[in-house]
This record gives sequence, structure tokens and C-alpha cells, in this order.
Amino acid sequence: MSKLKDSRRDFIKGIGILGAGAAVGCISINKEEKEKNITRMSTRPKGAQYMGDFSAPSLETVRCAFIGVGSRGSGHASQFAQIDGVEIVAICDLYEDLAIKSRNECKEKGAGRHQNIALYHGDQNLWKKMLKEVRPDAVFIATPWGLHAPMLITAMEEGAHAFAEVPIATTIEDMYKIVDVSEKTQKHCMMMENVNYGREELLYLNMCRQGVIGDLLHGEAAYIHDLRYHMEEQERGAGSWRTYHNANRNGNLYPTHGLGPVAQYMNLARTEDNFSRLVSFSSPAIGRKKYASKYYGKDHKWNKLDFKGGDINTSIIKTNLGRTIMVQWDETSPRPYSRLNLIQGTKGTLAGFPTRVALLEDIKRVTNDHHGWLDEEQLQVIYEKYEHPLYKRLGTLASAMGGHGGKDFIMRYRIIECLRNGTPLDQNLYEGCFWSAVAPLTETSVAQNGMPQEFPDFTRGDWKKTKPLKIIS
Repeated sequence: MSKLKDSRRDFIKGIGILGAGAAVGCISINKEEKEKNITRMSTRPKGAQYMGDFSAPSLETVRCAFIGVGSRGSGHASQFAQIDGVEIVAICDLYEDLAIKSRNECKEKGAGRHQNIALYHGDQNLWKKMLKEVRPDAVFIATPWGLHAPMLITAMEEGAHAFAEVPIATTIEDMYKIVDVSEKTQKHCMMMENVNYGREELLYLNMCRQGVIGDLLHGEAAYIHDLRYHMEEQERGAGSWRTYHNANRNGNLYPTHGLGPVAQYMNLARTEDNFSRLVSFSSPAIGRKKYASKYYGKDHKWNKLDFKGGDINTSIIKTNLGRTIMVQWDETSPRPYSRLNLIQGTKGTLAGFPTRVALLEDIKRVTNDHHGWLDEEQLQVIYEKYEHPLYKRLGTLASAMGGHGGKDFIMRYRIIECLRNGTPLDQNLYEGCFWSAVAPLTETSVAQNGMPQEFPDFTRGDWKKTKPLKIIS
């Protein structure tokens, strides 16, 4: 067996263990360990500094490196290569062909600006060597979920700002480790929640900030996306490792796409309110087993898995102010894609899939009443009046660049803009942890038959000092 195959085998084995550990570890802590963790987690280590509104020194040129350039990571590298003020300095992937392909795309899309891109491939630990040798300003991580935490932590310890795909980590313990290292090193650590940069999400954020729907009461967030086809990816690709999470864990494994925007509408973990507790229930686990039985032989590895994760998980979050958020996750059922994206206030409701608006008060004499959704012509008036200024500035370019309707490009552009200007990022370290914490908390609640679970306070009380996210021009 070749070195790459050995590395790949160990890699998949490790990911499977990480997936199982995420579920088991969060419900098997004894009382003494729990009390010790509470003490440590409530106390900021000496010399650490709160990162809520953190601004790093500005960088004229942001030297960027990438770990993991499969379908998601290669998109990051390709688009960052086209943004002014970026130099692509290194690419790391387990597979040589992916690393070379990504390097070539960066050179092509960067119009000759990125000629000295160091490549690292063929071993699962070469990313550590890359960080030491290249010393990038920013590292972008698009690897299996269980690897996000160690890679983020090491990147910051090596002097880089660290960015990862969702989730930021899979366990509460790892989230606190990330917080401690970021606060100690004074390096940005951002979970790249691209959905917050969608046109509808930016529109609704602007409307909420302007008080159009009054006092906010309730939100609904989801990730409903039939991804059973991922099981075809058995040697490489998301299905080769994500399937083990579906088998070993039972809860909401992917909460942030729906929850991120709703949390920012409500201004959670910023000044006025924060996550308090949740309850969670999962349906029976049927769909994945049936799918494996139908499409794979009885001796296939997928048919040897005991799929424990319920087909759909439904959770209710309660905030400090008593507001509620329903969060759902379903990557198995045959139904259309949706993130729900609903925010309800005392003067109206905004919802997604499709875009819908109902308002108590008239806006420019176009609304009927709140008993019906606005029609297409009326929605255009709403867009004209409340379109987010960031989308006005970047929307046309973002649509041309592509990437989930342009939201990927806006997110990437804003990261570089903030690093070059020395301004706070749009999503801070703690938001990534709060949104990601839903996964392990739901696993524990489901395992305890829906018992309430308290959110840890990753800010150690300082969320009250964090300014609301500005409506960026």
C-alpha cells in the first residue's frame, strides 16, 4: 500500500473516531470533571484579551494559505486569488491532483499575480510544515469537521489569522480551546458562515435594524437538504467522512447556515441578548439505512454502519430575553431545499424560501395587510427601500463571480477588506462558537430525552460589551 493510501486510511479512521467522540464525549462527563470544566470555562486565562470587537493591525497585502482544496476549498482559493490586496502563498491538500489544480486556477484567475505558490501534498500532517515554512497572514481551512479545531488552533499559534468552514468545531471543549488561543494570540478566528451574506439575509438584517418589524419575538432556522447522494463519495469527497457523522451522532449536526442570519437579526451575543438554553428531539433513523440497503450490496461498508442519527432533528432555543428560535436539520428526507429564514416581530414577519414579507404598517402605500404576503411588485418596493448597502455595492460583481448566488464572494471580499483596513470582522470568534455549539448541545439533549441544555458563555460575560453588527456600506 502506498504512503498516500496509508495516510488516507488513517485519515478516514481518525475522522470516524472524531465523529463518534463528538457524540459520546458530550454526555459522559462525570460531576467532578464537569465542575472543573465550569471553573476553567468561566475564567479567562491570564494575559488573554476579549475579542468581541477586535481589530487587528491593517495589512496592505494579505498573504493567504489554504488547507483543503476540494470542491469548497478550491472555490475559496480561486476567488481570493482575484481580490485586490491578496497574495496566494501556499496550498495544502492530501491529494496532489487537487493541490496542483487549485494552484493552476489561482495563477490563471489571478492574472499572473500568484507565481510563487508553495504546494504541500501527500501526507495528512504537511499543513503543519506549511504553516512553519510559509508563515502566512491568513489561513483558510476547508477540511472535515473534526479537523477544524486543531488546524485553527495551530494556525493562530503560528501567527496567522484563522478561518474555517462551518462548523468551527464539533465539541464544546474544542470551542473553548479555540477561544483561549485566539484571546491569547490576538489573532482573528472566524467561522465562514457564507449565508449571512445572501441578498435576502442582508435585506432582512437591514429591516430588523431599522425596526420595520418591531420588537423581535421568534425566529425559524433550518438546513433542509437531501444529501444522501454524498454516500457515493466513498474514497474522497464529503461523503467519505460525513457519512460517519450521520451514523455515529444524533442531533442537529449542521445548524449554522440557518441559525447564523437569525442570530444576527436578533443581535445575539452582542449587547442586548444571548443564547440561554435549548431542548432537542430527533425522529427515528430510517432514511439512510433504507438508502444504503437499496443502492449498495449487503457487504458494502455503508450497510455495516448502524445509523443512529434521526432523519430530522427539531430544537427550540430560548434566549436570555425569552425569545425563541426553532432550528431544524434534515439531510435525508425527500423534500425541497430550505433554510426557513423566518424572523417574526410585533409589527410584521419576514420569511424565506420563497422570499415573503408581511407587515402591520403600510410601507410607501404598497402593503395590503399582514394577513397576506406581499406580491412580486410590492416586494420590489421593499428591495428598493431596504436593500442592504453592502449588497448595493457588491451585489452585481458578486453575482458575476458566482458562488452560491454571490454570497461566497461577498464574504471573501469582506474578510480581505477588514484585514486590509484593520477593522473588526463581520462575524466574530464567539458567534462561530455559539452557532456551532448547537450541534453538541442537541446531541446531549436528544440522548437525555429532550432535557434542556444550557449554552456555555464563550465570552465569559463580555458579550454585553460587544457592539451590534453595523449596517456596513
